[in-house]
Amino acid sequence: MKTIDDLAVKLLDGSFFMEEAVELLEKGMIAGALLRTDGNQSEASKMLGIHRNTLQRKMTDYKIDGRRKKALRKPVASVTPASSKRLKRGA
Repeated sequence: MKTIDDLAVKLLDGSFFMEEAVELLEKGMIAGALLRTDGNQSEASKMLGIHRNTLQRKMTDYKIDGRRKKALRKPVASVTPASSKRLKRGA
């Protein structure tokens, strides 16, 4: 692949050590897999071809937050004691 070769040349020209380059690639792939799977770590690990425990360890090592985004809920309307009495009488 031409793009991989280009990336390798850029990393070498940028004086990156191999360990740093691997870390950059792993971080990017993990973040991308989590984004594509909406934070589903099981699916992301399958996509990456690694065990889920390995994914979680790497997320901890690289300080990647993979928590799913929770949907915002509308606040529940509170029922006051006075309004609940009116509801009972009206029934």
